[in-house]
Amino acid sequence: MKLTVLGCHSATPRWDANPTAQVLEVKGHLFLIDCAEGTQVQLRKFKVKFARIKHIFISHLHGDHFFGLVGLISTFRLLGRDAELHVYGPKGIKEAVTLQLKLGKSWTNYPLLFHELEGNSPEVVFEDDKVSITTIPLKHRVYTNGFLFKEKPGERGLDVEKARALNVEMSYYRKIKQGADAVTKDGRVIPNTEITFDPPPAKSYAYCSDTSYFPEIVPQIKGVTALYHESTFLEKEHHLAEKTEHSTSKEAAAIAKKAEVGTLILGHYSGRYGNLEAFRDEAQEIFEAVELAEDGKVFEW
Repeated sequence: MKLTVLGCHSATPRWDANPTAQVLEVKGHLFLIDCAEGTQVQLRKFKVKFARIKHIFISHLHGDHFFGLVGLISTFRLLGRDAELHVYGPKGIKEAVTLQLKLGKSWTNYPLLFHELEGNSPEVVFEDDKVSITTIPLKHRVYTNGFLFKEKPGERGLDVEKARALNVEMSYYRKIKQGADAVTKDGRVIPNTEITFDPPPAKSYAYCSDTSYFPEIVPQIKGVTALYHESTFLEKEHHLAEKTEHSTSKEAAAIAKKAEVGTLILGHYSGRYGNLEAFRDEAQEIFEAVELAEDGKVFEW
């Protein structure tokens, strides 16, 4: 998995601080997660190929998470796109986008498919043979979902030298990688585990955008490889976090600790702060493995 942070700041955009958008590359897919103002400029800046984006996931209908969507959709049209584009987001997102396209007389010349969400329990919104994506219901001032991206286990590794030594037919190699027992040229059956290795552990990524402290999500994100959790405020502004239904860095760390995640990535910082290292310092009082999101920063795992 490769995560590129296009923007990780809250509310008002600045020349040096973009609001929320991310690109996640996993198993050949390129998923866009949230799409604030300036997202398409950031995509160009970091050389992300527009044509590879076929699925966009919008957490909620606050402007700093989706005001860049209609512009990106329009640019796809100008570039002559013909591939389908799937947009997943809260009920109302279709109306918000299509009204602007209608008034501007700029409806797309490619299939634009909306998948509107309104459930309050986890829901699988995308799945193929490589990855599954499930909503993470969050607690915010408006209906909001995070998203859980999970790789599916890969094929087993084949010990080719041992397979040759046992005279296993090469025609069986593909099936063996998929879990079948091996068959030698003289008809003997060799248990799969004797000539294969376990595949690399499947990776997972939980994206938790705007939310107040909400430990109800812990069972769903238990043990994920990486967790992005908003941390709009430091602890001294806890009263503002409560008022606006956002989280502090310590609250994000508490979720990470309870869920026993591999790495916690903090983001969605309020513009009132200059030194973002303070977010890491506070979070590490509770959970050690903390990273700070930054515009343009890439995480790989």
